[in-house]
Amino acid sequence: MTSRASAPILLAFSLWVSALLAGCASPGDPTPRHPVVPTPVTDLAVRQQGNEAVLTFSLPDRSMDREPLDEEPSIEIFRAYIAPGASVDKKTQWRLAYEIPSARVDSYLKEKRIDFRDALAPADLSYMEGSAIAYKVRTRAVKTRASDDSNILTVRVFPPPAPSSDVRATVKESAVELNWAEAAPPSGAALAGYHVYRAQVAPGQESVPQDMSQAKLKTPPELAGTSTTLQFRDTAFEFGRTYLYTVRTVAAFGTNMVESADSAPTIVTARDIFPPAAPGGLESAVIPATSQGTAYVELSWAISPEADLEGYRVYRSEEEDKSGDRLNGELLLSPAFRDISVVGGKRYYYRVSAVDRAGNESPLSSVVTADVP
Repeated sequence: MTSRASAPILLAFSLWVSALLAGCASPGDPTPRHPVVPTPVTDLAVRQQGNEAVLTFSLPDRSMDREPLDEEPSIEIFRAYIAPGASVDKKTQWRLAYEIPSARVDSYLKEKRIDFRDALAPADLSYMEGSAIAYKVRTRAVKTRASDDSNILTVRVFPPPAPSSDVRATVKESAVELNWAEAAPPSGAALAGYHVYRAQVAPGQESVPQDMSQAKLKTPPELAGTSTTLQFRDTAFEFGRTYLYTVRTVAAFGTNMVESADSAPTIVTARDIFPPAAPGGLESAVIPATSQGTAYVELSWAISPEADLEGYRVYRSEEEDKSGDRLNGELLLSPAFRDISVVGGKRYYYRVSAVDRAGNESPLSSVVTADVP
């Protein structure tokens, strides 16, 4: 075979060997065809609280290819100042205000949402009719490419009102009652009322922490209610739990409402020290002895209306002005009792009480008399 004839064969063999070597390369993770890009944030929300702009949004957990992200993406927060009468457009000058690396994202997560606070400078808070600050965010799974912009939100900022002071909480039977001192609104604003926030405190912490960031909370602070006066009744509490309350003053700049920072917190444990009312309608009936059995006394009374009722106790005395001895060891679940330990020829005085689940016992009922023949 001539060398000219063998050249095509050698070329084909070389190409085959190259392809074989490429297929037999050392194994490893496949290289992505393009960078991993998180889905854009679509639920950015912004509000002013005191001297801060509070940004909240859901953190993406999937890429644009609908694949789960290997880890939480880093976050970039952009801010722009909007002049009076202007709006966000292509000429808006955005500035990267904050970068949160992936390793620190957890410290801003609250109930699966990012909660980030942008401290506003005094110049930001100077009241200028029509001025505003715009925000947008991006996330990044790789250095080479960020997500698309989030929705853009613009917030008007104003001098915040002073926080409420001297907040006090008192536990009553049907509510935790809060009172505080009046706070003056800033110049150019009207006082619009107060917002009361409540969080449940983890067991073992019943003293107010010096630093709120050190408070051990079982649930995050949530709006418990609003008030236009200097007091509030929290009727949605539960006995046995410890709560932390803060109050924020609300100022109105026209139609714009601005909350103050949190007041100094107050912590209160809602202990049930309130006994039920004394049972009413106590009646007695003497059942004489027969050939089949001895005499006994039947007692009955009205059902107590308390929702936390645990049961009843029955007391018997041979003296009208004394409560006497308790007849039942276990609490009675129903408003009736049969006293089979009576002796013929004696007069007995009966009273009953109600007991709640916290162990609080009511005053004794009115007395009834039973004469055993």
